[in-house]
Amino acid sequence: MWLKPEEVLLKNALKLWVTQKSSCYFVLQRRRGHGEGGGRLTGRLVGALDAVLDSSARVAPFRILLQVPGSQVYSPIACGATLEEINQHWDWLEQNLLHTLSVFDNKDDIASFVKGKVKALIAEETSSRLAEQEEEPEKFREALVKFEARFNFPEAEKLVAYYSCCCWKGRVPRQGWLYLSINHLCFYSFFLGKELKLVIPWVDILKLERTSNVFLTDTIRITTQNKERDFSMFLNLDEVFKMMEQLADVTLRRLLDNEVFDLDPDLQEPSQITKRDLEARAQNEFFRAFFRLPRKERLHAVVDCSLWTPFSRCHTAGRMFTSDSYICFASREDGCCNVVLPLREVVSIEKMEDTSLLPNPIIVSIRSKMAFQFIELKDRENLVEGLLVRLKQAHANHPVHYDSSPSDDGMTSSVFYSTSMCSDKFGDLEMVSSQNGEEREKEKSPLPHPEPLTVFQQSGSQSPDSRLSREQIKISLWNDHFVEYGRTVCMFRTEKIRKLVAMGIPESLRGKLWLLFSDAVTDLASHPGYYGNLVEQSLGRCCLVTDEIERDLHRSLPEHPAFQNETGIAALRRVLTAYAHRNPKIGYCQSMNILTSVLLLYAKEEEAFWLLVAVCERMLPDYFNHRVIGAQVDQSVFEELIKEHLPELAEHMNDLSALASISLSWFLTLFLSIMPLESAVNVVDCFFYDGIKAIFQLGLAVLEANAEELCSSKDDGQALMILSRFLDHIKNEDSPGPPIGSHHAFFSDDQEPYPVTDIADLIRDSYEKFGNQSVEQIEHLRCKHRIRVLQGHEDTTKQNVLRVVIPEVSILPEDLDELYDLFKRAHMMSCYWEHPRPMPLRHDPSRPYAEQYRIDARQFAHLFQLVSPWTCGVHTEILAERTFRLLDDNMDQLMEFKAFVSCLDIMYNGEMNEKIKLLYRLHIPPALTENDRDSQSPLKNPLLSTSRPLVLGDTIDYQKQLKQMIKDLAKEKDKTEKELPKMSQREFIQFCKTLYSMFHEDPEENELYQAIATVTTLLLQIGEVGQRSSSSGSCSQECSEELQASAPSPEQDSVFVETGKPPQDPQAFPEAGEGDWTVSLEHILASLLTEQSLVNFFEKPLNIKSKLENAKLNQYSLKALEMSHPPQPELKLNNL
Repeated sequence: MWLKPEEVLLKNALKLWVTQKSSCYFVLQRRRGHGEGGGRLTGRLVGALDAVLDSSARVAPFRILLQVPGSQVYSPIACGATLEEINQHWDWLEQNLLHTLSVFDNKDDIASFVKGKVKALIAEETSSRLAEQEEEPEKFREALVKFEARFNFPEAEKLVAYYSCCCWKGRVPRQGWLYLSINHLCFYSFFLGKELKLVIPWVDILKLERTSNVFLTDTIRITTQNKERDFSMFLNLDEVFKMMEQLADVTLRRLLDNEVFDLDPDLQEPSQITKRDLEARAQNEFFRAFFRLPRKERLHAVVDCSLWTPFSRCHTAGRMFTSDSYICFASREDGCCNVVLPLREVVSIEKMEDTSLLPNPIIVSIRSKMAFQFIELKDRENLVEGLLVRLKQAHANHPVHYDSSPSDDGMTSSVFYSTSMCSDKFGDLEMVSSQNGEEREKEKSPLPHPEPLTVFQQSGSQSPDSRLSREQIKISLWNDHFVEYGRTVCMFRTEKIRKLVAMGIPESLRGKLWLLFSDAVTDLASHPGYYGNLVEQSLGRCCLVTDEIERDLHRSLPEHPAFQNETGIAALRRVLTAYAHRNPKIGYCQSMNILTSVLLLYAKEEEAFWLLVAVCERMLPDYFNHRVIGAQVDQSVFEELIKEHLPELAEHMNDLSALASISLSWFLTLFLSIMPLESAVNVVDCFFYDGIKAIFQLGLAVLEANAEELCSSKDDGQALMILSRFLDHIKNEDSPGPPIGSHHAFFSDDQEPYPVTDIADLIRDSYEKFGNQSVEQIEHLRCKHRIRVLQGHEDTTKQNVLRVVIPEVSILPEDLDELYDLFKRAHMMSCYWEHPRPMPLRHDPSRPYAEQYRIDARQFAHLFQLVSPWTCGVHTEILAERTFRLLDDNMDQLMEFKAFVSCLDIMYNGEMNEKIKLLYRLHIPPALTENDRDSQSPLKNPLLSTSRPLVLGDTIDYQKQLKQMIKDLAKEKDKTEKELPKMSQREFIQFCKTLYSMFHEDPEENELYQAIATVTTLLLQIGEVGQRSSSSGSCSQECSEELQASAPSPEQDSVFVETGKPPQDPQAFPEAGEGDWTVSLEHILASLLTEQSLVNFFEKPLNIKSKLENAKLNQYSLKALEMSHPPQPELKLNNL
């Protein structure tokens, strides 16, 4: 264990300890009398002393000391009861600390660094032990307090885990604490008087990987758009990396891939996620992927045990997995033995007598008269109790019917079936049921064609007798296997069955075994009548999906006789339409038609439907959706496997994405579209048994077989020709049916015959050379590359949006890039912390690029305060609200990036008349409303008059000048432009107030106030001229006095000191009379042009870069301030 470093002198202690190992900075010592074979007197005395001491006073026999060169003072930093334990600590020091210390120049810094690291490890060990004992240990609460104080996040930002580690800054490590929360990765360090804070949102991480650098053999590298950060010296790096992977995966899929991603029930509310939840999710994901079970399955327990395997006549060690509807077993040795027991097939679960030979045994009996004996089960009582409860529930939800008719092969065991299942047995070895079975099916099935479409497949080939004899040999081998290992979904799945599958499943058994291996048979039995109801509900409906299905029906295996008539086409239509009706999120995607066509050749229509469900929803997750994320992830995984297994090919083909684009159809159609059908079905056999692993390894085998030619290819087109020709010449010598060409047959018209490859040999090579990938490794690679794929989509979205916006604005592309990041981050922060959470419509990957990220009024107000040049103190938020209303054309309360940037472009780069026009539009409907918060104007009397003109300085006759300017503007005005409505008196008051607010704290503030007062007088005179009736009173002087009084004194922070007070007159801005006093945009613009100071203000160049830099620093703090003070409607941002 690690010890708190305390300085000791070794002058008198050397006789009690013997040095075992030493380095520049550390010494490993053994206490005399421990581990010595001899009988020296000193060792015996020390050993006797240690033996008689009380246990609390005994000294551990091994220890590690920190020694600073040139010093007589040592510090114990670790101790151990055994040599193995202390060696673990020594190895950790060598791997994580020893090489790092050389970067320090000062010896005191070395001692300080090592002691700080050891103290942090002790604190982490303590918190880990406490976390195992209770949900929220005191140490975790202390870490949470520090996390909140250091990073100032809202309370909704839930801390999940924290670790002691080092963050590398160049060649210098910074010791500190890593905090993992639901949305962010944070690091804090205060070392040698310097404070370091890092905040990295999970959605900004482009790559998360384990790597090594010059000093350390194992580090975690976080890659974002601009930087790479290395973290190391973790007490348990594996645990930290898995936790990071889980958090990154959950957060990115929740925020960036909400098209099809559904969180587990325990993770639905991110603010409630805990470390245990994430560990449970990782275990659930592995469990469902390993046994290829439905996503809704929830794992309850994982226990070590042993299973009696009659074929090997011994107990096989492994683990039992129990979930809502299954009991599963996996042997410790990969591939040795796996078992899947659906609870609906289980008859009883019983405890047996506990003996020395059979400790803690239970017997699980199933309906096919088989029993499974598990022993060495810990906590057997609670395990069996939970299983019995779920067993009772499973039988209540899905009652099972029995077929009492005897089997044709003489076996007396009854095979269960539901009202939707056929009654034929594997003993029949026929695709078509017995006559009684056929009649029973015809009575039950509402479908016109329940049987497989293999009746259309004509037998006959060049050597039919030899092929049929090979088929009979396969059938005999499978029959022998069924007798020994079982014939239902509960069969023992061993390496032997994998070899049989690799040889090719016999035609007569193929459909049934596909159902068993995929466990589609359980879905079929659990949902009697479900498919028939779907067909009735979906047929006859017309929509975009059905149109796509109709278009592809006749493209599905057009060369096969089964789909050259309406019977096969109708069956295909029903299955595809029913599935689209069942799962609207997926609906229909191209390549589903080819897959379903092959399923219909070997399975009945309803069975084909459930096989399609198993493939789309379990075996190929996220493949068949709008963005085919799952297929792209596996393509990225495939690229990494190519680099690992075929490095020479990877080196030759610099851009592996070309190979990935070629191989995409391999994954989407399981080689069915690019390989002769009689060969491709053998690939499908392996896929249903081994899952996606079979496609990965076969793809590698295909590339290896063509590696030499591919390395000599000159371009992607030639590589495509090489692979297509090879795949087209893969034959199945054992197929009893006639050869059926593939879609790439046109590549085979060579003058010289191309060598033929047998599919069985290719599959055997794939297992022998590339079959070492485990499910756990593949799932880890998928998790790693899903980050890359999702971020690739995000980058594509960004580039497409910017490509549309750049030509339309004058803002520099690099500034637009940063504006987009700010805009997206504003959306993300609302997803992080707002309750209730924003509608999913705000980020919809299926929408056009420009519409995928949109923000609401509150998020826009934050951005407006951060990046707008028109800051008006407390008036800024009101101006932001009006701007949002103006830009929200479709009134959906959401704004796209293009509208946001177009508005900013006018503010920063527009001509004066464009800026004034924007300001004018912000003070008329729809931007200005009757219920506008700023209607509480300090101007007490809204009915203004100019019978006594305001005079500031020398009197100037503006009438002639104004008339001429208005005429000039009218000539220049584009006649096609829609004329803006005139501004009423109330709107003009708000316009004036905004101008006064904008001038506040400007260097030319006084001149601007005088100029705007003069312009206001002129506009009031123009408004008076337009009145239809004479005003009842004059108040121009009152207006003038109030406008002048509105100019703030140096002690005031805002323009209008009475903004926060309610209006004194309840009838402020009455409807009557507002339409009488009006002023137009041309009047306002012409009046403003008369004052040079105003012209200079609106035409001076503005720099957006400083605003962007400040926004990046303050965006989080502004949001946190709002979340911590929700009642306050107005936020003031300093130092902008």
